[in-house]
Amino acid sequence: MVKEIIHDLKNYRSLLSELIRRDIKIKYRRSVLGIFWSFLDPLLSMIVLTIVFSTLFHRIPNYPIYYLTGLLAFQLFSNGSKTAMRSLVGSSGIWKTIYVPKFLYVLSAVLSNFVTYLLSLVVLFVIMAILNVQFTIYIVFASLPILALIIMTVGAGLIMGTLNVFFRDMEYLYNVFMMILMYGMPIFYPADIVPASFQFIQQYNPLYQLIVCLRDCFLYGQMYSLSTLLFGFISAIILLIIGILLLYKYQDRFVLYV
Repeated sequence: MVKEIIHDLKNYRSLLSELIRRDIKIKYRRSVLGIFWSFLDPLLSMIVLTIVFSTLFHRIPNYPIYYLTGLLAFQLFSNGSKTAMRSLVGSSGIWKTIYVPKFLYVLSAVLSNFVTYLLSLVVLFVIMAILNVQFTIYIVFASLPILALIIMTVGAGLIMGTLNVFFRDMEYLYNVFMMILMYGMPIFYPADIVPASFQFIQQYNPLYQLIVCLRDCFLYGQMYSLSTLLFGFISAIILLIIGILLLYKYQDRFVLYV
């Protein structure tokens, strides 16, 4: 199976590039500002949240950076997995006609959102400069938790995309789950306000642990804990393996449900 995936990636890399471009164009279709929303969306969100919560959570140094780092990472996972979940059903007209490895649709959906994430990092860097947050060498090491985040998103997208073919209600249930996940993680509030009896949820949440790694790099200018990164990476790889196995087990039955 691994050899087949690698073989398909080599043979269909040009198609993957076209699918990524298509997904980006579709995302900003009929939008006046187009891709500039990649800058405006996190910026406007940061301004509103900073006005509302910076006084309440004044003990968080450089609150806009704290919030943006968590928000952008969460949006990459949330938007990437949601887009991937819809990609298999949405592209059924293509793969029912000609053979295309189905995982490419999920991968292109995640990578198109990764492009948006990279553009949004420009806003983060500008705000860091405005607030005189030091740019350190540890920003380079942010690439590892970001890679783990991409792997995790692809895994979640494969799982949800496969399930969504058979149970269309998964799309609505997943939206609710992501809302609960967002408010259940310290994205816009400090981690220490969570009662001690519930803090284990944060410790065993691999997505939040990757956010912690990114905050260490961008906000605190320090190296993250390798055990924290390892936990995020292992969780992401497990999720990816489950997603691949699920897709390859049931993909031959997709045509009966779309």
